[in-house]
Amino acid sequence: MTADFFPPVVDDPYGFGAIAAANAMSDVFAMGGEVLFALNLAAFPANLDAAILGEIMRGGAEKVREAGAAIAGGHTVKDNEPKYGLAVIGLIDTANIRSKAGAKPGDVLVLSKALGTGVITTALKQDKADAVDVEQAMASMARLNQHAARAANRHGAHAVTDITGYSLLGHAHEIADLSRVDLELDLDGIRWLPGARRYAADWIFPGGMSSNRAYYSQWVTFAEGVSEDVASLLYDPETSGGLLMTVPEAAADDLVADLAAGGDAPQRIGRVVPGTGLIRVQGPA
Repeated sequence: MTADFFPPVVDDPYGFGAIAAANAMSDVFAMGGEVLFALNLAAFPANLDAAILGEIMRGGAEKVREAGAAIAGGHTVKDNEPKYGLAVIGLIDTANIRSKAGAKPGDVLVLSKALGTGVITTALKQDKADAVDVEQAMASMARLNQHAARAANRHGAHAVTDITGYSLLGHAHEIADLSRVDLELDLDGIRWLPGARRYAADWIFPGGMSSNRAYYSQWVTFAEGVSEDVASLLYDPETSGGLLMTVPEAAADDLVADLAAGGDAPQRIGRVVPGTGLIRVQGPA
């Protein structure tokens, strides 16, 4: 069981609902489970057209249906700022639970989606985003992590987590710390959503980036020459990001091929080494 809701990250009500629903269901998928049903959680201003809320909920309901589940009710309150998400109930085989604590030295790090939703949605809020960049970011955020989770199960992933508000580095640290290993990230392997590098170069970051960096930087070191904007992108709060998985080297290529065949955007982004919870970022500026 899990719950997640937040204010709009895009202007389109239907798209916002779909993204919020995909994000809320992601925690169930990240543990290797399947969604059974969900409950709407909504807050909505009394002075806005109720049809907008209807579109938000339609987006959420259709995304839940895509996962093979259903909306079974929910609760709505009046609030000055719209908010939407789900309480999600799922089912998992107790013999096949994925956690953050199973990474082993020698594992390969695989990420199932490109990064950069935080800077793109912030650029949108500042009226500085290109429409094509927003469209591709919305498609990425609305994509379910269901196929990626099933692929992780098929290929024996040792540790899995979804990348959301604590950023790639924050969630990677959770795996490293709980597994008592170190992670080496290779910037050459990381894919960015269109526009993400450009907005970062213009220093268009959400406030959460600074909070993430202030806290998680104690466990992170960067190779000489990594630029400040790229380093900051790795602390960028993601909305409905992909799954970060650690898998044995022998299974990594098959996992990447499986993810790609199912429509994900997989990338090998590093490796697991012996350690105590640290992250070393290697690669170009």
